[in-house]
Amino acid sequence: MANPRTWGVVLAATAISTQAFAQTPLEVDGSERPEGTVAASAPAERTASQSVDVALPGGIPGVVVVGRRERDLQRETTQVITVLSTEDIARTGEGNIAGALGRVTGLSVVGGGFVYVRGLGDRYSLALLNGSPLPSPEPMRRAVPLDLFPTDVVASSLVQKTYSPNFPGEFGGGVINLTTLAIPPQPFFDVNVGMSGDTETTGQLGYNYYGNKYDWTGYGNRDMPPALAEFLASGERVSSGNVDAGEIASQLVSRHNGLVQKIGETPPNWSANITGGTSWQLGDSELGVIATAGFSNDWRTRDNLQQTPASADLSVIDHDYRVVSTENRAVANALLGLGYEFGEGHRLRWTNLYIHDTLKRTSLGEGRQNSQKPGVDFHEQTTGWYERELASTQLTGGFDFDGLQVNTRASYSRSRREAPYELDIGYVRTNQAASPYGEYFINRLDNGQNGYAEIAFSDLEEDLWSAGVDLTAQVLPRVALSAGLDVTDTQRDSTRRAFQIVAPSTFPSGVAMLRPDHLLSRAVIEFFDIGLIEMTENDAAFSAGLRTEAAYAQLQAELTDGLELSAGARFERGEQHVRPIEVFNRPRSSGASTSIENDYWLPAATLTYKFRDDMQVRLNASKTVARPQFRELMYQLYYDPEANREFRGNPLLADSEFFNAEVRYEWYFAPEQRFSVAGFYKRIDDPIEAFTGFNDNRPVTSFANAPEAVLYGAELEIQKYFALDDWFASGFLAARRAVVIGNYTYTDSQINVDAGDTVRVFGTTVQPARNFFADGAPLTGQSDHLVNLQIGLENPGRLSQQTLLFSYASDRVTSRGPAGLPDIYESPGLRVDFVAREALRLFETDMELKLEARNLFGRGYKEFQERGGNVVYYNRYDVGTTISASLTVSF
Repeated sequence: MANPRTWGVVLAATAISTQAFAQTPLEVDGSERPEGTVAASAPAERTASQSVDVALPGGIPGVVVVGRRERDLQRETTQVITVLSTEDIARTGEGNIAGALGRVTGLSVVGGGFVYVRGLGDRYSLALLNGSPLPSPEPMRRAVPLDLFPTDVVASSLVQKTYSPNFPGEFGGGVINLTTLAIPPQPFFDVNVGMSGDTETTGQLGYNYYGNKYDWTGYGNRDMPPALAEFLASGERVSSGNVDAGEIASQLVSRHNGLVQKIGETPPNWSANITGGTSWQLGDSELGVIATAGFSNDWRTRDNLQQTPASADLSVIDHDYRVVSTENRAVANALLGLGYEFGEGHRLRWTNLYIHDTLKRTSLGEGRQNSQKPGVDFHEQTTGWYERELASTQLTGGFDFDGLQVNTRASYSRSRREAPYELDIGYVRTNQAASPYGEYFINRLDNGQNGYAEIAFSDLEEDLWSAGVDLTAQVLPRVALSAGLDVTDTQRDSTRRAFQIVAPSTFPSGVAMLRPDHLLSRAVIEFFDIGLIEMTENDAAFSAGLRTEAAYAQLQAELTDGLELSAGARFERGEQHVRPIEVFNRPRSSGASTSIENDYWLPAATLTYKFRDDMQVRLNASKTVARPQFRELMYQLYYDPEANREFRGNPLLADSEFFNAEVRYEWYFAPEQRFSVAGFYKRIDDPIEAFTGFNDNRPVTSFANAPEAVLYGAELEIQKYFALDDWFASGFLAARRAVVIGNYTYTDSQINVDAGDTVRVFGTTVQPARNFFADGAPLTGQSDHLVNLQIGLENPGRLSQQTLLFSYASDRVTSRGPAGLPDIYESPGLRVDFVAREALRLFETDMELKLEARNLFGRGYKEFQERGGNVVYYNRYDVGTTISASLTVSF
């Protein structure tokens, strides 16, 4: 029998606090004890590999390893995890954590930083910051987009793909925990500056509008016009006739937002960051502080082909547009962390995070609508300002009372998204020789027949409170028990007021030729009695909330030498609501509300058999849930500039329930080197799927519960180093080693639809499920094949790395097609990047130079429908190759 003091039990269920790890997340030399670890008893005998205390970076509640041998975290835990250390993130060279996570086995990044685990959409994945949930600034999702997080504020990232009860029950695909920096092991101060550009944007033609002289900061002033603010505060309806609609309309458009300007040469991207930290010894205690601040300003231009079909066989195109859009993105971020360690294993952490992310968008498009107005040309321009903000404060404590560990956490986070002045203006050219204005673009402001002007103001606020306590006790030498309580409360308010500026039928075509800021000037509006109608009188504002209360218990035991069991269950109660907010004095009844209350028992068990010192097999089974996201329930129209599509929620959605199973073989054949292969299976009852219809021949995406789906597949991962000094006695390669890190994931899924299955979609009667879903169709967002490969050279003695990165994702469904039409796919394809990092010492100062080349072969983007050789492109554009350089100076 193994010595009970050295057998390496995994103490689960929050034996550490969510912010326990302050420094060097993957230090493996054992030279200093990582904070937050459990003190292991001294072994009776020492092996060649010194016994060390091991703790998972990221402070995941409930995962602590106390063991022997090397600190290989993925091996020692009872769950299937992947850890990205600071070094792993740096090797990828990605500027945000979403890009780095895209290199992890089975993970893919879709549209604006949302991470898909094993082909399951972002709603099926859980993102945490230091173990606490975060609100989302995205109207479409409750999940937070991970491209918000610059890599400079993240110390490590942990991905767990098998469920354990210490986590929230919304765990369809996996959990991603981001750990921020805390107490530094020694004082430091770093300054980083960078510059980049891409072949499709930098130095090329682009578009912009003035807005405000501070727009480049992301904090440009976008105050609401006084007349509109007064109208909104009054509670009146435009349709009541008691509102001066002309006065409101005259204040909405000016040269600041209505005049699109050409950029002859788009400027390059740039960024700057500073990070520093220190600590003080206060007797037997230690106080540390770490802070970081950064700013980046990026440009991106897309020359996009946008189409919609006009026939079932896709042989006839309806909308056929070329749209050139330029986006200027400004991101500011700051982090302040304080850590205090005292007594025997007691610690407190206070972490504060702020991220402000603004996208300024300008586009011009021309095309035709062949089914409605054949032979007529359309010219459309849009200007928009999308401002997202996230602020979070977290306080955690970890206390070790001689065998009993108590960990507490509390956090408050607020996110906000403002989208004022979403302006969309369209002109028409009839090309009729008989008309005196047939060869000119005109806008008669007549609801789209001969031009239109629409403007919207959106505002979203979300507050999230969470708190939890976890207890862990080792009751027997080979048995640990843990239990905990967890409460989260999320509240969201979302408002969108959209208006259309409308002219009388007598509006002259000669005046309709004016450019937008003149056409919609005060003088023209007053003289021609131009008015205003509101398009959102029935769905202007919604409130939403989700409260979960949970308790769990879990057992960790070594049943016999090499055979370990982790088993437990979670009881979770969820109360979710979405309901309209009445903003008018004279309410109108609305049935677009939702209330979902469910209790769940969620068991989970993982059995690990270590049949050799370097090999083991894991078996896992669990039940989990997925709740609809707020925006999927809100019956409110919303335009997503990233997807170039309108969305509307479905208040009749229900929760999805999962059964998950996995078997995995792992071989750790050398330190920092491994091979693994796994198979996984998921059955999903009532999965939430997106489907697309048309509103005025424009695609609009909504959501519905499919009857059932299954997903299964296999993963393979390998990490191997090759010493080169045996092959090269001297020269550049002699001091280096080659590294190969690769993973492959095969996934297959299908929706099961029987003849009697039905679907509930708000605004319609109960319909046959086959009107929306085809039996055997794959789940949205699921690629059959995901491949990541890193091939590099590095110097073990100092920082010198050169890495080629390959990533491939096969075609995947983005939305179900309208009735009678095929599904809509996107084609990510193969992308090749190169990253080089080199340590320098100049002027007696340490520096790091990083050079990057992204998308070397210029892989473009396409989203399409295909049938019988006919193809319709919803979005197709070139992406270009990005070249960047950055320098970090350490003082």
